[in-house]
Amino acid sequence: MITASLLTVAALYFLTPVYWLIVSATKNSADLFGTFGFWFAHPRPLEHLRDVLTYDHGIYVRWFTNSLLYAGAGALAATLLSAAAGYALAKFPFPGREAVFNLVLAGVLIPGTALALPLYFLFSTMGLANTYWAVLLPSVVSPFGVYLCRIYAAAAVPDALLEAARIDGAGEARIFAGLGLRLMTPALVTVFLFQFVHIWNNYFLPLVMLSDSDLYPIQLGLTSWTGYADRRPELYQYTVGGAFLSVVPLMVLMTVLQRYWRTGLTEGSVKA
Repeated sequence: MITASLLTVAALYFLTPVYWLIVSATKNSADLFGTFGFWFAHPRPLEHLRDVLTYDHGIYVRWFTNSLLYAGAGALAATLLSAAAGYALAKFPFPGREAVFNLVLAGVLIPGTALALPLYFLFSTMGLANTYWAVLLPSVVSPFGVYLCRIYAAAAVPDALLEAARIDGAGEARIFAGLGLRLMTPALVTVFLFQFVHIWNNYFLPLVMLSDSDLYPIQLGLTSWTGYADRRPELYQYTVGGAFLSVVPLMVLMTVLQRYWRTGLTEGSVKA
């Protein structure tokens, strides 16, 4: 009973803002401030969402596409890089392995905001500031992903199975692609989800790196709208509608990938 009560409170805590966002996305700017926030008033969701998508020659669609590019490509590259690094740290003994792993752990403790300004100076020197690469390249590095993949590979990829593959003549790249990635699937899904959400919600790095509004992701674009809302009140409603649309990909991604998010894929593959 206590557990159910706590879970109910937690669910209400996390779902109430989503409910408010859904309700608010159906209102115009006047109703947004002049009516009760948790109930509908003259709902016209399709009309309001269409206004969001068509405002300023469809700039929101451009921001949405940019966010998909940054989060999708960045999370996929970060997952593959983390898988390779974690697998190597777990299964290949070499001098300095623990030192490398400790360095990765140190990277987990460094906040991304502390690295944003040095990264900007570096990318400015390379001529990559205010480009897609300025957001994409920092996104492919995930110290937490390397840590998780190393821990999971050590537990879920049996050494005996790797030795059997080597005896059969398989190369290390083939073993990693054919066995390692398959057995590490739950960890890879976790890394992908964490990195996708992190990049999708990242605000500070694009703020530092980008000055061209055509390169903005959703978070930065919506913030730019709020800066002009005092002069154009309809931008309040557009911002709320855009925020609602921005959470839809995260919901879809979690729903689609949750069936892969389970452990025990190697159970029974090797006898104890």
